[in-house]
Amino acid sequence: MKLLIKNATVLNEELSGNQDIGVENGIIDFIGKKPDSFVADETIDAKNGIAMPGLVNAHTHSPMTLLRNLADDCAFSEWLFNKVIPFENKLTEEDIYWGAELAVAEMLRSGTTAFADMYFHMDQIAEVVAKSGIRANLSYGPICSSTRGGRQIIDEKSCADFINKWNNYDSGRIKAYVEIHSVYLFDLEAINAAAALAKKLETGIHIHVSESLSEQQTMKEKYGKTPVEICLSSGIFDVPVLAAHCVQVNDSDISILSSKNVNVVHNPTSNLKLACGTAPVMKFFKAGVNAALGTDGCCSNNNLNMFEEMHITAILHKGINADAECVTADDVIKMATVNGARALGFENLGQLKPGYKADIVILDRDSPHLCPLGNISSALAYSAQASDVRDVIVAGKVLMKDKVLKTIDIEQAVFRARKLRGEE
Repeated sequence: MKLLIKNATVLNEELSGNQDIGVENGIIDFIGKKPDSFVADETIDAKNGIAMPGLVNAHTHSPMTLLRNLADDCAFSEWLFNKVIPFENKLTEEDIYWGAELAVAEMLRSGTTAFADMYFHMDQIAEVVAKSGIRANLSYGPICSSTRGGRQIIDEKSCADFINKWNNYDSGRIKAYVEIHSVYLFDLEAINAAAALAKKLETGIHIHVSESLSEQQTMKEKYGKTPVEICLSSGIFDVPVLAAHCVQVNDSDISILSSKNVNVVHNPTSNLKLACGTAPVMKFFKAGVNAALGTDGCCSNNNLNMFEEMHITAILHKGINADAECVTADDVIKMATVNGARALGFENLGQLKPGYKADIVILDRDSPHLCPLGNISSALAYSAQASDVRDVIVAGKVLMKDKVLKTIDIEQAVFRARKLRGEE
């Protein structure tokens, strides 16, 4: 399968202007002038369009689209334990499927081509990902809520079955990790067992780390360690890790994150909305920590708009650090593309260059807020909107063309979500 994108303004390290992008078998073959020998099976005319790498949402909970606008303007503990968990306890497998379908539709329409997810009934989410064509890192939680002998139960078999079924599915389009929600939600024996399972299965871990001050304080009081130190001692950091949030971390924690090559996911909107604080992104940069971007779930954001996360990240840290030159447009674009791809475990992804996977989005540059265009990176970080996304390609396959989704039944997903919330 050969795809030609012609007449595009290309975001990469070398080229811009009207360029052609050739894709063969899901890989970028060339950028520049189309050679006569390249005969395309499908062509997209990107005239007046900006071609950029697909965005990577490195931490979310996709079925939480069903909880959108449900639990706002309340403290973190009230939000989680009294609002979110009681609602989630009522969700069925079918609900999870349609919530994930709605989320994938929202992400594709806003230029996200890969995401990292943690939730329950993960096979339902994996089915949506497989059908839709989006790229994903999906994590399965082996720690059960039930207990035996006063200890939490580990369901190794179900977790192993999920990972063996889905890890590297469709030439690696799906990756499967072990989920450990957090160190504050489970006992140490269960955490140690889950970490050992990830190591045994030769996969990674997706976990919330130091999201709130109360988490940091509670763990220090209970174990004499920070959440980062607990992750270190339990073996969590012995495998590849997606560590969401990392808001309330100290310099020693950051040193550990750096030494263990932990991938940190900054979720600015969610952390601001829940008054958890702001992750020290500049310290992550300085320590060499790979920092990506995520939206978190729709109950704490309330959308899956990665352009919004880039914009907020760039201006937020300038204000916090009183430094207009920190966290630049280029920085946030890298966080949302190549850094995110690396965090999810995808190689040769997140940049537009020959030999890289062809996850590409094309934005309409004719909108008034993108005129005049000026610096492309600045336009994408500070001016672009999710609604500007026109075409979406993942692994060389066109999943949205002229703003029409090709693999998602968005009308059905919207109907199901509204019905669940009593709006139909």
